[in-house]
Amino acid sequence: MKPLVLALLLAGLALPAGDPTGFYLWKSAELKSFSKSLVPKMTEKKLATQSLASHGNYTFNIAHREATGEAEYHATQADVFIVQSGEATLVVGGELIDGKTSAPNEMRAASIKGGTEKKLAAGDVATIPTKTAHQLKLEPGKEFTYFYVKVTQ
Repeated sequence: MKPLVLALLLAGLALPAGDPTGFYLWKSAELKSFSKSLVPKMTEKKLATQSLASHGNYTFNIAHREATGEAEYHATQADVFIVQSGEATLVVGGELIDGKTSAPNEMRAASIKGGTEKKLAAGDVATIPTKTAHQLKLEPGKEFTYFYVKVTQ
């Protein structure tokens, strides 16, 4: 009986310990499916977002757009966009036109003056540093779904 108990105890110690704190895995198919599940949550601005997780100074989110978004400026957060589906034009840099504070360390505006336009499509990754104006523009009738990470500096 003792050898059996010892064998079971040792087998239990050999089991994997599980995922470490802060480890997350979103499979490609799961990320692509969000474009359908977010549509019913669409706001009047044709935007739906969902927070997926957070750890330390990172937050992980998914967004689906069906129209051009507001121009944004984050004083303390960088963004990383990973495009899941659709296409959009990212305007990055320049200055917000008549920007208004929308939350602490955050500003919004209708548009940007002097930014650079970058075309984005599925599979593209874009990083936007803190204190950098940016805006996603969509052509009428287009959709755009992207996973994004906010990194608080």
